[in-house]
Order: sequence, then structure tokens, then C-alpha cells
Amino acid sequence: MAEKKKMGLTTKIFIGLLGGLALGVILNLWVPNGYVRDTVLVDGVFYVIGNGFIRLMKMLVVPLVFCSLVCGASAIGDTKALGKVGGKTIIFYLATTALAVTVAICVAQIVKPGIGLDMSAIETSEVSTAAATTVADTLLNIIPDNPISSLANGTMLQIIMFALLVGVLLAKMGERAELISNFLNQCNDLMMEMTNTVMGLAPIGVFCMIAKTFANLGFDAFLPLLKYMGSVVAGLAIQCFIVYMILLFIFTGLNPVKFVKKFFPVMMFAFSTSTSNATIPLNIDTLVEKIGVDRKIASFTIPLGATINMDGTSIMQGVAVVFAAQAYGMHLGLGGYLTVIATATLASVGTAGIPSVGLVTLSMVFTAVGIPVEAIMLIMGVDRILDMLRTAVNITGDAVCTTIVAKQNKSLNTDTFNSMEFIDE
Repeated sequence: MAEKKKMGLTTKIFIGLLGGLALGVILNLWVPNGYVRDTVLVDGVFYVIGNGFIRLMKMLVVPLVFCSLVCGASAIGDTKALGKVGGKTIIFYLATTALAVTVAICVAQIVKPGIGLDMSAIETSEVSTAAATTVADTLLNIIPDNPISSLANGTMLQIIMFALLVGVLLAKMGERAELISNFLNQCNDLMMEMTNTVMGLAPIGVFCMIAKTFANLGFDAFLPLLKYMGSVVAGLAIQCFIVYMILLFIFTGLNPVKFVKKFFPVMMFAFSTSTSNATIPLNIDTLVEKIGVDRKIASFTIPLGATINMDGTSIMQGVAVVFAAQAYGMHLGLGGYLTVIATATLASVGTAGIPSVGLVTLSMVFTAVGIPVEAIMLIMGVDRILDMLRTAVNITGDAVCTTIVAKQNKSLNTDTFNSMEFIDE
């Protein structure tokens, strides 16, 4: 008698997502406000379990990124090869981010989401702002003056810089640093095992987060901002399923449809958690086991992408600028839009891969073109659902870049990619 096939983790996560969506909508539409619904369920059970899961994932981020990058850089071994891979990766990330903002601005100019907006219908709340940072300061902030402090504070660009230096020097020192190299490799294995353990709780965490989100989002709140949401979604779809897939086909010759089928579970997980960092281990494993990317490449480019490649966030910022400018009756010329593209691209560098951080960095973009920072309050009510979508686009961009770099460096197993075994077992 054949053994019954065990349900895979991604299937469980998807079931948790759909179950949470259904329960959240039911609570929002048919369960009246009250102590049990609001305090016990939404702000009690769902909030604690959902945010508890996110905290567990965030707990893994710094040690996982550090160990993964050190091991990835040292495993590549050849410093020249590492520089070649790193250079291609960074150029691709920055180019696609600038392209994403351009796509967003074009879509928003066609849809005109801010025209006819009823300002009194918008619910406002307090928003955090981020200070504008010059290009020089952005570059200097990459270098840690205290790497221990950077690790403790989770300053990702500085952690990446330090990890790459450690990895390169470990590869250069060879046997002289064998003890440290083995220790860090074992730490990396430990973090992967810990990640797998935490990921076992993902279906429950996803269920609670989605249920809380949709229980709080009344459909009436969407009406004044439907055009804004439509513009962002259209921009994300164009970037994810047209721009990325064209780039994938041009540079690798691989079948984009097959890539999407294999990578779709990772996109769903990113959608449900709204955090690029939490998706790092699942992203790496999927690229290695289903797409055929060499683990050395994936372990280097994916953590890097989770920090500096925020195309989905940049699309939201591009649309938000047009939306806010139209709502306030402001005219942004060509120079203003070029400023938006440059600022949004720089703002994405070093952005933490955690939920809704794009709203904070958006203040930098608004300030750069003279839009009142208070305009961010216009979109806060619907940002959560869009944050889910743009996170899925962010990690897809990381994966496409990684696949292209692996193909160009002859580190892609096309037999693995062409295999039909893409459904999670």
C-alpha cells in the first residue's frame, strides 16, 4: 500500500493564508464590535501569535544574514570571482529599482489616482519620518565604525560590509583560519536548523496575521483610495510579471512561466509575512532545490537583495508621490520626477526588510520634492495590504537577479530547473 503523501509546508502556509482571510472578512462584516471580537480575538490572540511569529523570524535575521554571507563569500573563494558576482548583483539591483520607480510614475500618470480625492474622507494618524540622507552619508554609512554595535542594532548594510570582509579574508587565509571558518559554517548550519524549526510555526503565524489584517480593514475604507491601490497593484504586476520575466528570458533563456510556478510558494509566504528578511531561508532553499542555483551564489545574493533591492517598495513610493501631488494640487515637472527616481532608489539601499518600513523612507522622497510629509497619512489606512504585495515583488526581484547571475557564472543547473518536481512535497 502506497504511503500517503505528507502535506508540504508551503501548502500549509497557503491554507493558513486563505483561512485567515476568510475568518478576517467574516469578523469584519458579520461580527459586531465588542470585547470578544476586538480585545480577545483581534487585538489579543491574533495580535500576540502573529507578532510573536514575526519576532521569532526577526530574531533569526542578523545571525542568519551574517553567517550566510560569510560562508557564501568564503565558499566562492576566489576574490576576483566574488567581486565579479557582487558587482553584477549590485548593478542589477540598482537598475531594476530605478526602472521600478519609472514604471510606477508612468502608471500613476495614466490612472491619476489623486484627482478628485475627498480629503475629508481620509483617516489620518501619526506617522514616523526619516531624515533625508545625502549620497555621501549613504556611502559612508555602509562602513561600520563598530561592527559589534552594527550587529546589535541590526544595521544591515554595515553587517553585510563586515560579513563580506570576513568571508573574503577567510577565503584568502585558507588553512590558517580553518578553525574560525569551520565554526562559522557550523553556526550557519545551526541558524538554518533554527530557521526550519521556526518555519514549522509559519502556518499558524500567517493565519493569525492575515485574520487580524482583514478583521480591521473595512471595505468602506478602500473606496476613496481604490485608484491609488489599483495604480500600485498595476505597477507591481508589470514589474513582477513583465519586466522581471523579460529580463530573465533575455539573460538566461529560461522559461518564465516555469520559474513563476516553482517560485510561487515563496511569493505567497512573502505576501503573508510582509518581510523580505523572514523569506531569506525559504528563498535560498527554493532557488537551490527547485531552480538549480548554486548555494554559494544564492547565499550571497539573497541576503544582499533583502537589504538593497526594494523594487516593490519603490513602486509604492513612485505612485504615492504622484497621488499626493495630485491630491494637493501640486505640479511636478521632469526634474521633480527625476529627483523622485534618484531619491527612491537611494532610499531603498539599506532599507530594513520588515513590514511597512516603506512608509518611513517615503518621507525622504516626499521631502526631496517638497510634498508635505503629512501626505503619508493619506495612504496609511491601506498600506498593509499593499505592503504584502510589494514584499512579494521585492523577493521575486532578488530571485530573478540571483538566477541571472548564477547563469552568467555557470552556476545554474538547468536540469534542476527543467524538472517538473516544483510542487512542495
